[in-house]
Amino acid sequence: MTQPRPDEFKPPPECPVFEPSWEEFADPFAFINKIRPIAEKTGICKVRPPPGWQPPFACNVDRLHFTPRIQRLNELEAQTRVKLNFLDKIAKFWELQGCSLKIPHVERKILDLYQLNKNVADEGGFDIVCRDRRWTAIALKMGFAPGKAVGSHLRSHYERILYPYNLFQSGANLLKPTLPLDTSDKEYKPHDLAERQQFVQPAESCCNSARRAKRMRAEVDALVEQIKSSGVPHYAHHKSFFFAEKEIPILVKQEPIEPVSEADENKSRYKKKPSLDVDLYICLVCGSGSDEDRLLLCDGCDDSYHTFCLIPPLNDVPKGDWRCPKCLAQECSKPQEAFGFEQAYRDYSLRAFGEMADSFKSDYFNMPVHMVPTELVEKEFWRLVSTIEEDVTVEYGADIASKEFGSGFPIRNGRFKVSEKDEMYLKCGWNLNNMAMMDPSVLTHVTADICGMTLPWLYVGMCFSSFCWHIEDHWSYSINYLHWGEPKTWYGAPGFAAEQLEAVMKKLAPELFQIQPDLLHQLVTIMNPNTLMSHGVPIYRTNQCAGEFVITFPRAYHSGFNQGFNFAEAVNFCTVDWMALGRQCVDHYRLLHRYCVFSHDEMICQMASKANSLDVVLASAVQKDMKDMIREEQDLRDKVRKMGVKHCEQAEYNLLQDDERQCAKCRTTCYLSAITCPCSPGRLVCLHHIQDLCSCPLTNYTLNYRFTLDDLYPMMNAVKQRAEFYDEWASHVTETLEAKLDKKKSLSVFRSLINKSELKMFPDNDLLRQLRLVTQDAEKCSSVAQQLLNGKRQTRYRCGGGKTQSQLTVEELRSFVRQLYNLPCSLPQAPKLKELLNCIEDFQTHSEKLLADETTGTADIQSLLDVSFDFDVELPELPLLRERLAQARWLEGVQQASTQHSTLTLETMRRLIDQGVGLTPHPSVEKAMARLQELLTVSEHWEDKTSSLLKARPPLSIEALSETAEKVAGIPAYLPNCLMLKDSISRAREWLQEAEALQDEDSIPLFCNLSDMVIRGQDIPVQLGPLKQLESLVAEVQTWKECAAKTFLMKNSHFTLLEVLCPRCEVEAGSPKRKSKKAKDITQHSKKKMVKLDCLSDVEKALSETKDSASALATLGEVRLQEMGALSSLRAANESKLLPTADCMGLKVCVCQNPPMGAMLQCELCRDAFHSVCVRASSDSRSAQAWLCPHCRRSEKPSLDKVLPLLASLQRIQVRLPEGDALHYLVERTVSWQQRARQVSSSCGLPDLEESFATPPSPDGKVTSTVGCTHDLLHEQPGVCCAAADLSVELEELMVEGLLLQVSLPEITQLYHVLLNGLRTHHTNERTSLQDDDPSDCDKLKQLLNGAEKKAKRRLEREAVEPERRDKAKKLQNKRQKMNKEKNLERKAASTTSSPHSDFSQSDDSEEEMCPAEGCQQPEGDEVDWVQCDGSCNQWFHQVCVGVTAELAENEDYVCDNCTISDGR
Repeated sequence: MTQPRPDEFKPPPECPVFEPSWEEFADPFAFINKIRPIAEKTGICKVRPPPGWQPPFACNVDRLHFTPRIQRLNELEAQTRVKLNFLDKIAKFWELQGCSLKIPHVERKILDLYQLNKNVADEGGFDIVCRDRRWTAIALKMGFAPGKAVGSHLRSHYERILYPYNLFQSGANLLKPTLPLDTSDKEYKPHDLAERQQFVQPAESCCNSARRAKRMRAEVDALVEQIKSSGVPHYAHHKSFFFAEKEIPILVKQEPIEPVSEADENKSRYKKKPSLDVDLYICLVCGSGSDEDRLLLCDGCDDSYHTFCLIPPLNDVPKGDWRCPKCLAQECSKPQEAFGFEQAYRDYSLRAFGEMADSFKSDYFNMPVHMVPTELVEKEFWRLVSTIEEDVTVEYGADIASKEFGSGFPIRNGRFKVSEKDEMYLKCGWNLNNMAMMDPSVLTHVTADICGMTLPWLYVGMCFSSFCWHIEDHWSYSINYLHWGEPKTWYGAPGFAAEQLEAVMKKLAPELFQIQPDLLHQLVTIMNPNTLMSHGVPIYRTNQCAGEFVITFPRAYHSGFNQGFNFAEAVNFCTVDWMALGRQCVDHYRLLHRYCVFSHDEMICQMASKANSLDVVLASAVQKDMKDMIREEQDLRDKVRKMGVKHCEQAEYNLLQDDERQCAKCRTTCYLSAITCPCSPGRLVCLHHIQDLCSCPLTNYTLNYRFTLDDLYPMMNAVKQRAEFYDEWASHVTETLEAKLDKKKSLSVFRSLINKSELKMFPDNDLLRQLRLVTQDAEKCSSVAQQLLNGKRQTRYRCGGGKTQSQLTVEELRSFVRQLYNLPCSLPQAPKLKELLNCIEDFQTHSEKLLADETTGTADIQSLLDVSFDFDVELPELPLLRERLAQARWLEGVQQASTQHSTLTLETMRRLIDQGVGLTPHPSVEKAMARLQELLTVSEHWEDKTSSLLKARPPLSIEALSETAEKVAGIPAYLPNCLMLKDSISRAREWLQEAEALQDEDSIPLFCNLSDMVIRGQDIPVQLGPLKQLESLVAEVQTWKECAAKTFLMKNSHFTLLEVLCPRCEVEAGSPKRKSKKAKDITQHSKKKMVKLDCLSDVEKALSETKDSASALATLGEVRLQEMGALSSLRAANESKLLPTADCMGLKVCVCQNPPMGAMLQCELCRDAFHSVCVRASSDSRSAQAWLCPHCRRSEKPSLDKVLPLLASLQRIQVRLPEGDALHYLVERTVSWQQRARQVSSSCGLPDLEESFATPPSPDGKVTSTVGCTHDLLHEQPGVCCAAADLSVELEELMVEGLLLQVSLPEITQLYHVLLNGLRTHHTNERTSLQDDDPSDCDKLKQLLNGAEKKAKRRLEREAVEPERRDKAKKLQNKRQKMNKEKNLERKAASTTSSPHSDFSQSDDSEEEMCPAEGCQQPEGDEVDWVQCDGSCNQWFHQVCVGVTAELAENEDYVCDNCTISDGR
């Protein structure tokens, strides 16, 4: 942190700041009187109104125009102005001799010539300093560092610049008339303070009776008279005087100095000899006119001097103006003008002044005005006022009359219209228009309006504009309100330090007070507060912000400056306590010959005339002041009579203006009496200055009086009588307050005295405030005492609360009891409260005993605490008792938890420890805490260790874990990890036992048991030896199952491997529903009964429960029997529903469960019919395989060569699983079927299967039925020895069972083709016979089938079109193309099919692919749309030939013309 410079400004301490409540703010004078004892010690104070008090700004901004004052900052400060005046004299001295003053630099600083001259003079003068060699001491005194040759430089500068001037002042001859030039010196430009002073009359329209205007006019008149009498040029300033100095004689060659008239200003500046007769211009020294080229002509008086006649002689002619010695003495002896502010040449509006002020501040500090810190502005201000190097000029709009432009506060009947919410400010006491004239203000009895004192003045400030040190007129109060803008910085000194401040300023700047004795009354001089404080003057400061008041107290000097553009308003007021100071101020003004703003005596008499309406305190003060006034007036009148004044005359001085009745000597405003003389009409003096009236005899004087003494005494007695009522009341109050012991009055007496004061409107003085204070204290004590006695309090500790705000300590209660007995009044609660105090002391005694006993239980402590609830007192024992209670409860909790090991968890121990940490230390608590902490540490250690053991990879052996388990067994706590360790060891032992038993068994283990053991073993965090072997065994089984699944299962098949390998136990029509593998209705506790094998889960469970493969194969054999029986029933049901006599429209076929239509496929196994568009048929029309529906096609049916290795690999693994048993059974079943097929083929004399297989069947687009038609085949082969019926049944069962096998065998394919080739011939013969026998039946069946097919087809086509309409048009077009292609394929297939059962929708006659419409257009292309007739012909037509659109063909039935005519017939 940087250290401040020694000369840097240090802010004084802050003055008091008050923030009244709304109640206090209601009466401004009462509040000011309340804070006066504090605030008058600092002279000034600041008042912040309550929040929300914001009066509207009512000044007429548009009409407000003013001419500000010009302030040059370095001319304001007293010491700086003294230096500037001195430098102006030096500069003028050298200017008159034709030289310009240049101030030298020493040690990089401008030399302070004033301080150098003063220090040399204090040391005895130039000669003595040189003789005693004191220049080094002078350099040190001026602040230069020692050790450098500064003293010699100072001597040189003094001898060159100041010594000639001092010689001239002493009256000696000039030795060195020229100033040597030093190029390093800085040229000094004179400030010309005197020439800038001018009188500025204030606007007459502001106020005719303005206090400062009146004083100004009188001062100006006196000054003009003085100037006229002295005959010197007129340089003066308003509010100032000047004093002439004696002329200093200058000797030139022993010639006497003659009076010289003032030179004409228009004379030539140059010293050139005029071209006239030489006798007219002669040297006044030698009297000769010779040597004209060496003859100098004075620019002031035109006298001539030879350059060699001057002492010392001049070598050259001066370049500038030159004055002779006589003119030089005359110019330098002119009196110095009084200092004052200049008036600016420009008239500002408020807006224009604000723009100028903001621009100045922002430019000066090079930042926005609102960002400049107030501390920076303050330091810069005091730096500027104390420097002579920088000239900063500002303007200040001060003393603007509010009567002309309007106050900033709203007033009644003013130009500013006040809203309803702001009407409160019209009559508010803090409205400065109301304050000076309110009843408590003494100025209400001054009849005249005084601008600035009873009428507010306005102040418009800018940055650095200042108001100098001053006190208010008549030493009155002042109040200043800052309406808006940037802050105003104030400095103040208390009233008791006023004379001290004046003495310090006179001591530090005596030259200014020699010129202006009343300098401090002119408001033109400021002095640094640090300087005043260094001389012992107490100074205080404050920053007044917008919306704040600053109050100055009587005779308190104050000054300050503005931080920036702002608008303030100020007014004076006087209170009762000012009365004595007011009379003292008038006497002080009389000594200074200063004007009074109003007559103090007139104000007193005015108040005395209204004695009956006066405030009693004011009446008492008026009576005292009037008593002194009458005594002084009587003494003066007696003195005047003794001096010889005989004539007396009554005068109505109250009717005269103040300036018409002022004393000609002391300027005091006369009221009670004055002396006049007939020789001087209009001139009068007060009785103090009777000898200064004129030179006439005193017998010619006349004593003019306003009242006789006999008139004054009754006025004083009336005021005295008004005050006596108050005195009587005050005496009674004093007696009541001072009563002792039994003589004390009750509280009701005090209240009656207060009521009487309010009824009589007695003043709110110290006595009344003391009475109110005592009464309020007594009432509060009575209320508190009653509360303590009644026990009205909150249940603090039962409800978790703490100490209440009204609670007293025991010591405070004792003090309170003593206070009750010390009150000036007596209270009935005092004895009762004393008894309560005794009970509390007994409680404390019992508490101390209980706390001393360490074995106390919770019940005793709680009972004692319950007693304390009856006392509304803060007891120091209560916290100790509560602590002891908490300790006891905690110990009980620890004891209870320690006895129940199952509930003593780590969390419980931590919670107890946390609770114990918050308890107050106690030996028993600390012991229990130590035990609990030790147990927690051990438990956490073993918990962490067992956790790490359980998580170890690879797992540890059971022996290592058992050793750890034994160690933790004795810990008395609930440890989850330790319990888990014990459980893991127990489960590991059980698992090992099961694994050992499994290895000892003779039978092959089941895969489900192995898998379950592996899963359980993996969950046990213990090293298990057999686990890896079992895991590898399970992995091999899983690999086998995956290989088997790839071999048997089709891609994306929904069947499981077990479903495929096992016989079908769920054979039903439609889409089979798969059931859960684990049925919920299996009774586990059933005894040995026949197990129902209704679903796959039943089969799987039965296989898992078998003990060996033989049992499993037997179980699967039962499932096979169920499969064959169910399938036989299903085949019969499907064949019966497809008989010609059935209702085709009611049929439900295919996976879609819709009626037959279009090309149909028939499953060779279940005999159900399927739509060709719903199922996928073989892509090869010449396929040699029998077609199976999706329900019957369950696997890929690998060859037996691929299946046998799977069975062999499973047998090597030596693990039983349901899939393995099913595969085993499947292989045996397949081999058995092969043997049966070959046996039937050889025994029944069927054609050799190998040879039949060599002849391929005829290509057929549809799959035909083979099973059930063996009768035709046998009929075509004569010579067969078997019965036809028996062979048919046996072949059907053989073919069905062959198709049920999930293994592909060549015998199945061979048998299928043999039967297929034989059936084709049989169907052809059968169709011929049917047509011959009963053609009507055949047509009937065909018509029935075709009608059903057409209706079903139309419905399906419509259902297919609907969703396509919601898609894009492209999908609709593709659908139509597909339908056309299907139609063409159907027609082609119909022409080549010979079986009547292959297609239910085709007619017997083949149709050519031609449109039967008349005039067929024969459209060509890949996309030709067809439509089929829904009448009796069922012919196909081009849509374009019959005029049918694609949408109409799809949504509605079409009947051709022929069918329409035939139907009509």
